[in-house]
Amino acid sequence: MILDSNQIQTIIPHRYPFLLVDRIEKMEEDTIIGKKCVSANEMQFLGHFPQKHVMPGVLIIEALAQTGCVLLLSKPENKGKIAYFAGIDKARFYKQVVPGDTLELTVVFTKSKAGICFADAYAKVEDKIVCKASIMCGVN
Repeated sequence: MILDSNQIQTIIPHRYPFLLVDRIEKMEEDTIIGKKCVSANEMQFLGHFPQKHVMPGVLIIEALAQTGCVLLLSKPENKGKIAYFAGIDKARFYKQVVPGDTLELTVVFTKSKAGICFADAYAKVEDKIVCKASIMCGVN
C-alpha cells in the first residue's frame, strides 16, 4: 500500500460519505491503482436497492475519477488545486458490484490538452472487469 484513506484525504477534498477510494496500491507517472472496499453500511444502499444492494454505476465511475484525482493532485504543480470531472465517454458496465466486493480501480492518463486531462479507466472485481470508461478532468 502506498497511501491509506487518511493520506488520501490530505490530497483530495472528498470526505465521507463521498470518499470512494480506500487506498492506493500503485502510483506511477501516468498510472494509478486504488481499492474501494464495498460495504453494506454505505449510504447509497439505503435506497439502491433496499431488497438487493447494488452499487450504482455512477458511483463506480466517481470512484475511478477520485482515484485519478489522487494521482493528478499528488503532482507538485497541482498541490492545493482541485480536479473537476469534465466528461465521460464509452462507459460500460459488465457486472453488478455488491457489498463484500473489492473494486480494483485503475486509471491511465493518456494525454492532456488545453488544461483537460484524458484517461482510460476500468474497475475490476476478482480480476474481472466490471466497468470501463474514458474520463476527462480539469485541474484548477
